[in-house]
Amino acid sequence: MQTALIILAAGKGTRMRSDLPKVLHPIAGVPMLTHVLSTAAALDPARTVVVTGHGAEAVEAAARDVNEDIQTVRQEEQLGTGHAVAQARPLLQDFDGLAMVLFGDTPFIREETLHAMRDAAQDADVVVLGFEPQDPGRYGRLVMDGDRLDRIVEYKDASEAERAISMCNGGLMACSAQKLFELIDATNNENASGEYYLTDIPALAGQQGLKSTVVTCTEDETIGINNRAQLAEAERFFQNSARAEALEIGVTLVAPETVHFAQDTVIGRDTLIEPNVVFGPGVTIETGAHIRAFSHLEGCHVSRGAVVGPYARLRPGAELAEDVRIGNFVEIKNAEIAEGAKVNHLTYIGDATIGARSNIGAGTITCNYDGVMKHQTTIGADVFIGSNTMLIAPVSVGNGALTGTGSIVKTDIPGDAIAIPPQQVEVKEGRAGRYFDMLRAKKARHKKG
Repeated sequence: MQTALIILAAGKGTRMRSDLPKVLHPIAGVPMLTHVLSTAAALDPARTVVVTGHGAEAVEAAARDVNEDIQTVRQEEQLGTGHAVAQARPLLQDFDGLAMVLFGDTPFIREETLHAMRDAAQDADVVVLGFEPQDPGRYGRLVMDGDRLDRIVEYKDASEAERAISMCNGGLMACSAQKLFELIDATNNENASGEYYLTDIPALAGQQGLKSTVVTCTEDETIGINNRAQLAEAERFFQNSARAEALEIGVTLVAPETVHFAQDTVIGRDTLIEPNVVFGPGVTIETGAHIRAFSHLEGCHVSRGAVVGPYARLRPGAELAEDVRIGNFVEIKNAEIAEGAKVNHLTYIGDATIGARSNIGAGTITCNYDGVMKHQTTIGADVFIGSNTMLIAPVSVGNGALTGTGSIVKTDIPGDAIAIPPQQVEVKEGRAGRYFDMLRAKKARHKKG
């Protein structure tokens, strides 16, 4: 059965006390709307429609950041959930399949629950998500007749007997797209809020001899965000879940409560993560890596056996090969660091390529920005960059070359050459190999002595 998704994301979220549309407030580094869209994508929907309203342009842009094929439609007046769903009709008028309604401020629905709702729609005309909270509070109640859902009653419209019901409305609904719009046409706004409720659908379906049923989920899945306190609680819930999952798959977290994950963080087993590490969006850590304390990673890839930190920052485009060492107070941005290379201290590497086994000394800077354009630095394999070297991009350093301490490198250095400061560097070709041989011999004599 083909499925179309209708995501309701038009609300202002007055209780957030914010100019930012509610569904764009971040959880785990991405808008809560992104969580909903990413999970719902597991249904492989034929179409996805996001209904926007407050801050429509920003919400639409965020939706298309997830998938550029997402369609959007605006709810110009806020006249209730039923009215919001009805706005999707022009985009689905030719769709002959199942429509599933989700909410942009309910980010933790699981894939398994969505699949269960779609499966239930094969035997029922309307499927509603239900849950039993510890405190039913002001949730809408599901009035059942055996295994059939008779109606949904909003708390403000419920009788005392109906308020005593423990099964509550989780908000999500699935129904044939064309039947859903027909039923919405039959709703009215004769209720305490003067709005057109999506929750009227089961009762209207029953009047037409159609069957409504309920699929249940845990209370955690239905967490909705309406204010800053609930946003903080949602973040706490996500982080605790992510930490538990990491531990379960074989990741060592020395102090789990201090590690913060993003929505899409991927970490391989046998990785060791020390305290106070923050993962921004777009991070993949391979098996057996070691992320040391107080490091911040975003938009990067760390291969097996690599060590990062402490106090390191990996920015978007950082690509670390196997057994790379990135040390304290080092920042890497849009750079490829090849196998076995070391960048150990107080260094900035941006828009660069560093070859295998090269060693970058403390205080090195790739001067990649001229005030208008970014430029590339290329460092070959087995290169030794002396401390406080300034590499003025665009520039390259050949395999096996060496720069002396305090070098300012403005011209390309050939392989196996030594660049000697102080002012403009003096380049001596063919000398690096002999220089290193001399140092190794001296070291060997020292050990013997």
